[in-house]
Amino acid sequence: MLTRRHILQSAAASVFFAGFPARGFTQTRELGKIGVIILEGGMDGLAAVPPIGDPALIKRRKDLVPTKAIKLNPFFGLHPSFAAFSQMLANGEAAIVHATSIPYTLRSHFEGQNLMQTGIAKPFAIQTGWLGRAMELAGIPGKSLALDMPLLIRGAADLDNLYPASIPGSEGPTRDLMTALEAAYTGDASEAFAKLAMRTGALEDRRREPAALAMHAGKEMAKPGGPNVSVIRVTDFDTHSQQGADEGRQADRHTIVDQIFLNYKHGLGDAWKNSIILTLTEFGRTVQENGSAGTDHGWGTAALIAGGLLKKASVVANWPGLGDKEMFEGRDLASTLDYRTICAAAIEAAFGLPHDEIAERIFMEPKLPHAYGLLFDA
Repeated sequence: MLTRRHILQSAAASVFFAGFPARGFTQTRELGKIGVIILEGGMDGLAAVPPIGDPALIKRRKDLVPTKAIKLNPFFGLHPSFAAFSQMLANGEAAIVHATSIPYTLRSHFEGQNLMQTGIAKPFAIQTGWLGRAMELAGIPGKSLALDMPLLIRGAADLDNLYPASIPGSEGPTRDLMTALEAAYTGDASEAFAKLAMRTGALEDRRREPAALAMHAGKEMAKPGGPNVSVIRVTDFDTHSQQGADEGRQADRHTIVDQIFLNYKHGLGDAWKNSIILTLTEFGRTVQENGSAGTDHGWGTAALIAGGLLKKASVVANWPGLGDKEMFEGRDLASTLDYRTICAAAIEAAFGLPHDEIAERIFMEPKLPHAYGLLFDA
């Protein structure tokens, strides 16, 4: 029987690009690059970044706490699967934000995934994503590359989509074909084929393995005229049973995310210094493990961030505690920091937009706190 959870977890990893400069497009400043790793299903922040200094952790999660956690400081550890990311932390080019989430507490995948991509407070109320709106506000044209692009990068205008044909017997578009069609036509048609020629190269590598997609994404973003934004989507974080500790289902997901960060860095090359890569997930997991050695839908989680635009390598957290009276509704890690403030800070760092405009016009929350100084001030 095909269940809703199977539908949520069945998709292969995929990569999407956005923000290709149009022909003749110029900017007065060099814009940074933003890569988003969407972790569908709800990443367990307590497994990825265990608060080893909180005495309630082991009491509530005796089977789920990694025994080989990488010690970051006396209070926080990092799951041993994050070997590359831990080295980035040591090198001053990564950071962690804990006890954070979007302001959504009803624990529905469908509503949560919609809100984490739209960036607003009401589900299914808008058809554009916060990163798509950020590109529009920054004046970056050319929003998407695929017909099934994530909501996150959809904008209200200038949607020029391209998706490779999958009809039996057909072939995908090539750069040479698009260039020839550009020369054969004039006016709007020529302009359209010119756009497709520039974008077609990004479709030539269609491997579905996440680390390979990250390498490909980084290389495309580093090219002159390459995209300013990429999104990699990874599924299967919904670990209701047999989650594991040092090894297991969450650990396997952690390894994939670790490889994505590493390959983004390798692919971007020199462009890494002007880039920010961050994770995005709809919610965390329950503090207490369930009867199937797994966890259920929660609220607060942890976010991983890396890139040369970061100025502070640290674990940012206003820790709420895991006691009975400290947990949200007696079961979840409370979120003490709206994750949209971190997304807003990343936009400010990469695109140079003022916080007040980001808060009001992108997240539609004029009083959204300004968190730039937590990560991007030297």
